[in-house]
Amino acid sequence: MKFTANQIADILEGTVVGDATIEVDKLSKIEEGQKGSLTFLSNPKYTHFIYSTNASIAIVNNEFVPEKEIKTTLIKVEDAYKSFSKLLAYYNEIRLNKSGIEKPNFISESSTLGKDIYIAAFSYISDNVKIGNNVKIYPNTFIGDNVQIGDNTIIMAGSKIHSDCIIGENCVLHAGVILGADGFGFAPNEKGVFSKVPQIGNVIIEDNVDIGAYTTIDRATLGSTIIRKGVKLDNQIQIAHNVEVGENTVIAAQTGIAGSTKIGANCMFGGQVGIVGHITIGNNVRVQAQSGIARNVKDNEVIQGTPAIGYADYNKSYVYFKKLPELAATINLLEKEIKELKKLKE
Repeated sequence: MKFTANQIADILEGTVVGDATIEVDKLSKIEEGQKGSLTFLSNPKYTHFIYSTNASIAIVNNEFVPEKEIKTTLIKVEDAYKSFSKLLAYYNEIRLNKSGIEKPNFISESSTLGKDIYIAAFSYISDNVKIGNNVKIYPNTFIGDNVQIGDNTIIMAGSKIHSDCIIGENCVLHAGVILGADGFGFAPNEKGVFSKVPQIGNVIIEDNVDIGAYTTIDRATLGSTIIRKGVKLDNQIQIAHNVEVGENTVIAAQTGIAGSTKIGANCMFGGQVGIVGHITIGNNVRVQAQSGIARNVKDNEVIQGTPAIGYADYNKSYVYFKKLPELAATINLLEKEIKELKKLKE
């Protein structure tokens, strides 16, 4: 789909400097701009690219004044970065703006479908499913019995939503997300043989949650595994049974959270963090990447390491970690000198 500079300026409430009729149909970085593409300039260190880019249109701040000739049409706005982000969201909305029910698929007669929905081919909608308005379900998605999906939620291709799960409004589940798989529940008998403990709970995803590709959230043994509103989860995260993640918490890729752990609101976790089960992590906690958490964590702590310790303590300790061979050599030398001094005294 093509847009003119004038149409884009109308969307962004900006001013065109140059050819208002020029058209673009793709987006690009300023240093990689090509004819027919739209880019932006907000960081001063990229300013030199504005004079060499081949992009047809560039979004710039109102205060930008070129120092030499520019062949690119400019759209001047109050904040170029925010305006470009707004345009990305607009573009994404158009790209994903599909509707209707494609075939082949299976939709149970006992399911309820909202208005203006999109169900792609090869989707399977089980019994008693309730789908809200403007929901989009992309190809090869499985929706189990009794699942509820709120308005304006998007479920990308290949996702699996198992029975009894509840998904709120304005959520995005990226490709391959699995909600409601059985929790890792096994009990050993007197012979050490493990028997499966039935997992009969569900998963609840509240409003405005974003779940990255191939993330798995297990159903509760009893009750619910709960992801509170506003949570943002990266790709390939494992959240075990009966975990609760508090509002507006952000978790980066490859993090694993063991069963029944409770995480507070407004926390931030780096990638590859490992968290044991049955602990409580407070509000506003910051955890650096590759940390291992094996204890309760109080509100506002910033931690790092395995096992994780205070962030400042970790940084101080790391100075010595790097010097361990040198320190060991110094200690051996001191021990040797002490022994020699003892001999002299004797």
